[in-house]
Amino acid sequence: MTPWFRRSAHLLVALASLSLAAPAAAQDAAAAEELFNRGLADMQAGRYESGCKMLAESEQLDPQPGTLFTLAMCESQWGRIATAVTQLGNYLAWVERMTPALRARQGDRPKAAREERDRLAPRVPRLSLSLQDGAPPGTVVKRDGSAMGPAALGVALPVNPGVHLVSTQAPGGPLWEQTVAIAEGETKALTLEVKEAMAPSIPAPPAPAPAQPPPAEAESQRDAPRPLGVPDEAAAPGGRRALIYVAGGVGAAGLVAGGILGALALDKKSVVDEHCGSRIQASDEKACDATGNKAAQSGGTMALMSTLGFGVGLAGLGAAAVLYWTEPKPAGPATGAAPRWLRASVLQAGPTGAVLGAQGTF
Repeated sequence: MTPWFRRSAHLLVALASLSLAAPAAAQDAAAAEELFNRGLADMQAGRYESGCKMLAESEQLDPQPGTLFTLAMCESQWGRIATAVTQLGNYLAWVERMTPALRARQGDRPKAAREERDRLAPRVPRLSLSLQDGAPPGTVVKRDGSAMGPAALGVALPVNPGVHLVSTQAPGGPLWEQTVAIAEGETKALTLEVKEAMAPSIPAPPAPAPAQPPPAEAESQRDAPRPLGVPDEAAAPGGRRALIYVAGGVGAAGLVAGGILGALALDKKSVVDEHCGSRIQASDEKACDATGNKAAQSGGTMALMSTLGFGVGLAGLGAAAVLYWTEPKPAGPATGAAPRWLRASVLQAGPTGAVLGAQGTF
């Protein structure tokens, strides 16, 4: 174990008695010591994620300058350089508040902390997030799950390199999310989209009920002979006409949905082209970054749904056409005409589809 990371029991007792924070409970100090030892072992073995998390919990249970220094060095080796620079600054500020005797016990740690902070500071990326013009008041902006206050918007803040998830949500509106990748030393400014809540639809007032004729008049109308060529309303093919409307509506909706999803799939393809292959300096033309992989996956799903939408649309319109052209017509004044009939059957069926047929007189 190097002198930077050595933490003996005697040093713990001395630092705990002189710490600026309140002394931790005995059981918390024991737990912090165990977490520190395990975290340091993982860090030295190259398991930075688990090691840094245990060191951070140890620092939270029993704040010590040695723990904070070790945690900062772990974050630096893990690649979380923005977090490391902040923790190194906190450690150096702690050292400045120490008495000369306690400061001398830190050994070479302050010098190493300054050198590491100066080395990492120019490489820290910065990300600025802003809302689009006209965003509703009270819109919540989050970065990696943490809400950002109004004062933080539009400011290039230090972040760790890698992929970050940003989101917006207007009061009562849907959630909007986007991922952004940022490299070491890079500065990015992003204007966030906001989806507003949709206005509630007002239902149309019900149509007034038709006026009923007096009982005597209604009786006379019911007994009066019906003119030739006027079909009886009770015998009209209302059920078939309703099926025509339903099938036609489903067909039209399927075609519209297929067209919209097809356009979205094409848009995702353009995103894939920008984030895969030579566009991201990759030797493999099929290699993509996180944005390209996500666009490719969602684009494939949209293309499949577009195909299904067109299939449903064509089937619905075809069914509506068959129902319309085979609908029985009301009888005219001529008599003795042959009755119309229709018989439908399945002519052929297989694993890829079916052939339907119909025959009759019209």
